Amino acid sequence: MIGIPAAPALDAPATTADSAVLVLADGTVLRGRACGARGRVCGEVVFNTGMTGYQEVLTDPSYAGQLITFTYPELGNTGVNGEDQEADRPHARGFIARQLVPGASSWRRQEDLDPWLARHGVVGICGVDTRALVRHLREGGAINGAIASDGTPPAALLEQVKATPAMDGLNLAALVSTDEPYEWRRTCAAGFDGRPQPRPERPYRVVAIDFGIKRAILERLVAHGCDVTVLPATATLAQVLERHPEGVFLSNGPGDPAAVSEGIALTRELLRQPDLPLFGICLGHQILGLALGGSSFKLAYGHRGLNHPCGSPGSVEITSQNHGFAIDADSLPAERVRITHLNLNDRTVAALALRDQPVFGIQYHPEASPGPHDADHHFARFVSLMAERR
Repeated sequence: MIGIPAAPALDAPATTADSAVLVLADGTVLRGRACGARGRVCGEVVFNTGMTGYQEVLTDPSYAGQLITFTYPELGNTGVNGEDQEADRPHARGFIARQLVPGASSWRRQEDLDPWLARHGVVGICGVDTRALVRHLREGGAINGAIASDGTPPAALLEQVKATPAMDGLNLAALVSTDEPYEWRRTCAAGFDGRPQPRPERPYRVVAIDFGIKRAILERLVAHGCDVTVLPATATLAQVLERHPEGVFLSNGPGDPAAVSEGIALTRELLRQPDLPLFGICLGHQILGLALGGSSFKLAYGHRGLNHPCGSPGSVEITSQNHGFAIDADSLPAERVRITHLNLNDRTVAALALRDQPVFGIQYHPEASPGPHDADHHFARFVSLMAERR
């Protein structure tokens, strides 16, 4: 409990109509002000250390089922706009902030953050000591919690939190995946970082398996010369191969990778196509590792931020990350799999590649553009594998 202020009694009532409360599964209670939608929500409490990109974070399907604590102390400065969303709506279940600014200042602003949260039904709390909360999560690990701004007493919230399933074993990809196949041909209107990408006369046919795919990933694939067909997480090998793909992409997504049984089974079948390039990001990377015979484990508090260093011999990439699980390096078959990158903070697997097939996966997000673009070359790598096959 180091750093967490003394909690009020669990049965203490809300003090004002604008009050909100955050209750953790260990009994910790934090009081604050309501923001966003009024209501009650339970989920896994995690933290993101990024200084920018709150709209991208909130709309990233990989945050499904989670209550996000933002470590940057002031949110909402630049408002929200329709171009920065990673999906049609927010997927984060709750919002935790130190301070929410009352009005945004940006030429790109289309709406302020608070009414946008309310319009999309995201329950939030602000005015809490997020530094103390993050220290608590770092010492004890990610933990289930609840935010309420509807007057529910903390004691009743604690019972609901205890009944909320843990993230282990949850197949959340099935909840955020597309129901129907669709085509994606659009790239980012303003460009990723101003660097033109060579476009082939005939775009590469890519099938992307949607476990919770971000729009920025689709835009980067198109920018690197791909025409993309997106299939649901439940896609079969026949449905993939009937599109005659030159490469298959395994997307990011939420939840426990070991629970995505259909995605793991599909990937095993795809690996039996010896010359078919495969590329996985985040959850897709983990699913690839599991399909290769590896095992996954839950990180204590995950990697969620914009400046995580990952390295291969002779080089370091500053990367954007968002994941709560990782692949156990010792579980991978060394005769078949090469670990190409490590997270330099904790030495977990950051990327892998097959020794004898055009297949690789990376744990971090090369499509994200928080400042550094160090990892964007992985899309070019995928395209080069398809070019060699063509």
